[in-house]
Amino acid sequence: MADAIVVLNAGSSSIKYSVFRLEDDSPALALRGQIEGIYTAARFVARNPDGATILTRNWDGEGPLGHDGAIRFLLDYLHGELAGHRLLAVGHRVVHGGTDYDHPVRLDSTLVEHLERFIPLAPLHQPHNLAAIRALLARAPQLPQVACFDTSFHRRMPTVAQAFALPPAITDRGVRRYGFHGLSYEYIAATLPQLDAEAARGRVVVAHLGNGASMCAIDNGRSVASTMGFTAVEGLPMGTRSGALDPGVLLYLMDELKMDVRAIEKLLYHQSGLLGVSGVSSDMRTLLASDDPRAAFAVELFCYRIHRELGSLAAALGGLDALVFTGGIGEHAATVRARVLQLAAWLGIEADAAANASHGPRLTTPDSRTRAWVIPTDEERMIARHTRALLDAG
Repeated sequence: MADAIVVLNAGSSSIKYSVFRLEDDSPALALRGQIEGIYTAARFVARNPDGATILTRNWDGEGPLGHDGAIRFLLDYLHGELAGHRLLAVGHRVVHGGTDYDHPVRLDSTLVEHLERFIPLAPLHQPHNLAAIRALLARAPQLPQVACFDTSFHRRMPTVAQAFALPPAITDRGVRRYGFHGLSYEYIAATLPQLDAEAARGRVVVAHLGNGASMCAIDNGRSVASTMGFTAVEGLPMGTRSGALDPGVLLYLMDELKMDVRAIEKLLYHQSGLLGVSGVSSDMRTLLASDDPRAAFAVELFCYRIHRELGSLAAALGGLDALVFTGGIGEHAATVRARVLQLAAWLGIEADAAANASHGPRLTTPDSRTRAWVIPTDEERMIARHTRALLDAG
């Protein structure tokens, strides 16, 4: 009987899942998909490892599923799909581990209660991550569950890189730079040695560019600085998130426009970024295909901010040996990569236009002093690896 691990990424309105069979030394993807609209009109889809749809289901007119109903359906579906396999555990992406967790942990009701303390630090993500965990604890209490935190990879950043210039009465409450997308960066750090062992031992900046976007400075496999800080809204402009903003702007919005906290939250998280600047779309593909000058400016601003942050992160590293692109935009938008590579020529990057157009993996010429790569990320596989390792460790 073969063993399997399920990986869940639960959001406010959807639950994404991946199923990995444990074969040899590496988890092998067997199935993936999601349940969308769990509080409106739910829709389920299952895909094989090649991305082909093998099953869909809609709940139109049947009322909301919620996290409980979605987990119940998913368990029943997987029970049939995994006939002949033993489901060993479920690994979860949990956005925030605070200062307490720098490694994956086995979940129980007590630990879930402890993780609730971090809801104020990630109010748009943490409650929904925990809702799926609670639903599974109620439905299958004997099934091991493992939490893998998006903040863990950054917990060993230098103290000064985590600090804000605020009084201890505030910072002692956990107001510091945490960094996110840690599971993606950890996967890239583990994969880069296969392509560029020398750079992997040295100074690397990874650009995780997608609807959520950030960058991380990695020195010999260890995070030393991140563009995201206290929340996942800081740093680069994103699909709908503003990125870095002068705090004085928030005071202006409150004083002059009379915006309250919820209105500002909606602006920063849902109405800004590529969507807000362009007025066209949050999708980079749409912006690149558009003739609207606002769309072109949104792309230009996105690339400019990447360039600015790249310089900052290279300074934190004391130099740069390699730049890695990952995430949906980083992996597929050759136009964005080309602009960033051109801007970064001062760092010793000599772009190979043909290689970039064909998506690499190497994007620079053989003579380039600083290399650039495209490496597809796989956060789900990273979670499956962590889950298996924790089970193996007992």
